Amino acid sequence: MTTAAAPPRGTGNTVSIELVKQSLQVAHRQGFHVPPLLERCGLPADILQQASGQRLPVARFAEFWRQLADFLQDEFCLMDSRAMRPGSFAFMCRIAARQPTLAEGIAAGLQFLSLVFDDMHAVLHREQNLAQIVFVENEPQPKRAFAYFTFWMYVHGLTCWLANQRIPILAIDSRCPPPELDEDYRVMFTHSLRYNCQQSRLLFVCDSLDSPIRRSEDELQRFIAESPDNIMVKYRDPHSLTSQVRQLLGAITPAAWPDAPAMAQQLCMSVATLRRRLAEEGQSFQAIKDSVRKARALQLLANEHETFVDIAAILGFADVSSFYKAFRKWTGIQPGFYRSTVLGQNS
Repeated sequence: MTTAAAPPRGTGNTVSIELVKQSLQVAHRQGFHVPPLLERCGLPADILQQASGQRLPVARFAEFWRQLADFLQDEFCLMDSRAMRPGSFAFMCRIAARQPTLAEGIAAGLQFLSLVFDDMHAVLHREQNLAQIVFVENEPQPKRAFAYFTFWMYVHGLTCWLANQRIPILAIDSRCPPPELDEDYRVMFTHSLRYNCQQSRLLFVCDSLDSPIRRSEDELQRFIAESPDNIMVKYRDPHSLTSQVRQLLGAITPAAWPDAPAMAQQLCMSVATLRRRLAEEGQSFQAIKDSVRKARALQLLANEHETFVDIAAILGFADVSSFYKAFRKWTGIQPGFYRSTVLGQNS
């Protein structure tokens, strides 16, 4: 059996330095002098030339993000032809929080962003308890991935706060080609990312769209004061144990997946240590297996040539009915409904 080195301890929540480079791309192209900004944030002046494999703590990235928005006078890193002036995100939150229901709060936030931006417009669609936030794009060329995911960070972060719960994302489609590195997007948003699609959108299951928004002024002030750290909270180090286990499971078919003791042996640790360290990251071995299966199921359902029988077999289910039951448990919707929604948009 091939062994793998144990992942490093104590790395905490980090992001790739590539996200810093992406956020500076337009500013650098337009000739902004950024070394003083980088120095204030404790970042190297030659960061644009550094290897993308390096990482920095989320807290430092969030502080850099705040400083950059003030420096550029744009909370969207100059990625739209109109600036998102500092304070825009806070004002969007205030408008959304005053709406009666979650759906109306999301719609109000999106409408505000449509007034702020020239090029970035999105609307909320819903059918049953499947919701989609869909970009309305008239330009022939798509935005780069960083622009789409920055938009999603703001909108999804607001949505979760309004709902007072983490809203799991089913999938994100993007018109743009895949970026060179997207692991941070996968751990922040969802592992079900698709590129070169006809439409850019975020899909999520939410049966609480008609629920009332109950957020106090104090809660609003605290949320705004703690941003953007609090909308980056799902960032996790791709070298964490959870990511290591996901990568090992994703490399083999579910039918050949090891049990917990075998996985622990492969990672050169005891099963007790495996379970304890996963628990420290808020995970369990079974939850990771379910997550990997779900992500694979969503990818397979987006391929019209894969039958439900094929998908059930690929995912290691005894029969189609077992797959249906599991998918319903994971997402709250039937696989057929999800497939028709996805293929209806991307056909």
